[in-house]
Amino acid sequence: MSDKVKVMIDGTEVSVPADFTVLQAAQIAGIDIPTLCYHPDLRTTGNCRVCIVEIEGMPLFQPSCAFKVYSNMKVRTNTPELRKARKMIVELIVSRHNTDCLKCDSNLNCELQNLTDKMNIRDVRFEIQPDFEHPMDNSNIVQRDPSKCVNCGRCIRMCNEIQTVNALEWTGRGYHKMAMTTMEKPLAETACISCGQCINVCPVGALTERDDTEIAWSFIDDPEIHTVVQTAPAIRAGLGEACGLEQGHLSAGKMFAAIKKVGFDKAMDTDFTADLTILEEGTEFLGRVTRAVKDGATDVAFPMFTSCSPGWINFMETFYPELLPNLSTCKSPQQMFGPLAKTYYAEKAGIDPSKIRVVSMMPCTAKKLECARPEMNASGYQDVDVVLTTREFAKMIKTANIDFDKLAEIKPDDPMGISTGAADIFANTGGVMEAALRTVYELVTGDPLTLNFTPVRGLKGIKEADITIEKTAPGYEFLKGVTVKVAVASSTGLARKLLDAVKAGDKTYHFVEIMCCPGGCIGGGGQAKPTSWEIKAKRAAAIYREDESRELRKSHESPAVAQIYKEFLGKPNSHKAHELLHTHYKSKSHLAK
Repeated sequence: MSDKVKVMIDGTEVSVPADFTVLQAAQIAGIDIPTLCYHPDLRTTGNCRVCIVEIEGMPLFQPSCAFKVYSNMKVRTNTPELRKARKMIVELIVSRHNTDCLKCDSNLNCELQNLTDKMNIRDVRFEIQPDFEHPMDNSNIVQRDPSKCVNCGRCIRMCNEIQTVNALEWTGRGYHKMAMTTMEKPLAETACISCGQCINVCPVGALTERDDTEIAWSFIDDPEIHTVVQTAPAIRAGLGEACGLEQGHLSAGKMFAAIKKVGFDKAMDTDFTADLTILEEGTEFLGRVTRAVKDGATDVAFPMFTSCSPGWINFMETFYPELLPNLSTCKSPQQMFGPLAKTYYAEKAGIDPSKIRVVSMMPCTAKKLECARPEMNASGYQDVDVVLTTREFAKMIKTANIDFDKLAEIKPDDPMGISTGAADIFANTGGVMEAALRTVYELVTGDPLTLNFTPVRGLKGIKEADITIEKTAPGYEFLKGVTVKVAVASSTGLARKLLDAVKAGDKTYHFVEIMCCPGGCIGGGGQAKPTSWEIKAKRAAAIYREDESRELRKSHESPAVAQIYKEFLGKPNSHKAHELLHTHYKSKSHLAK
């Protein structure tokens, strides 16, 4: 723990760690300093200078986000000179910004808009000259509008330093310096993995996801179409925020009610196929272990990586194609749900599958790309027809004039709405691993694992755990005394670190969970804005509360999963299960060059 120093800010004395910045000290003192390029989860650069302050004894204003405190420092944040300077800085930023706010996806949720309001800026003294030289880039799921960019650099820091994808970079110098794609290529021709994390940190509307709400409305408005909605686990801890409720609000019941109120026919749950994923993925893992330990096979691909996160899949295909054999062949829960909706559900409900449209509500932008992959048509149709982010569905709720907070809670529709707490925790980093261990450990040993398996929990860093099998159930005697090594990581930056360690032989694992987005799906690129580690922690806590409130907390205990195997699939990893629920991926390494 660092030493403390006393700092005087606007006449208020505050004691803070010696490594704090002035901005952090002001936040502790309850004093608001405006910012734009600053983001609590990113490296500080001090690009914009909006957060300038006066420091006694210094001739120039200093950026509070980057200037460290020292003992007996005296700071002023609200002087006439500061207000004048900040106003000019913001006016200059606005002069390079497309101010057609009514057409902007971030209208009323824009940090620049908020700044102009706080500073009472109604007129800009400088000529408005946004960048129209570089056209709107609609080539990708993540879309870029250079005319709205404020050159804060947040997207570059996120893409390059946190995700290590390097699809964005600085170009030009001085006045002409701009945040652009690598080599100014269309985003679809870069290494972009469509994770949407750049959208989450963009303070304006320069980066957005492709808006598919009109497609969803067209399904609703067509009387010939039967709409089936699936909702990802993380949505229930993000949708409330997007509809104006407090951060970390758990809103599963209201979410299902909103789906029906908006006009969709069936409100079902991706949690159902998350439970199914555990049975399929767990069986696959045990098959690999059996071949390696019992049969002595030397060609088994370890570690086995989870395959639930499409951004992570894109990352693997682009940067580590040589490790694709290590990926589980299981589709993501979203892509398991689609073909089952158009086969199993269609058969039970007596509905022509050509009339069914599957709409996914996801915290993820990469899911939009995933559903359009050519191999995702196991049902004979496109398995998932359209994906809406948390933000997009919130827009639909508002368009339908629904007061989300006043909705009476309802349960999801059968048969693909029943699930367990194990499925809920898929939303959090470590959740897939914990859910898998709850089932696989009990299957192998005959004893239940501690339900809250804390070694793989926690939002940050790489988590590791060793599980030694002391006793075995009949049929698994060959595993007695075996130690299974598992690991968990979220963000592709940490994934890269883990993969490099595995390739170098520095780390040995049997089973690894990777989530593309920092913190897992609760921090997905399509979640409510703003998103920070503090907010993600609140969402994660809500998800764990949901799990603990459940009567059933293990995937193999789900009666709906037992029913679909009995009536339709046969058993985990059966031929039919492989046809509908499994897939393979291909190298996209050319995009990394």
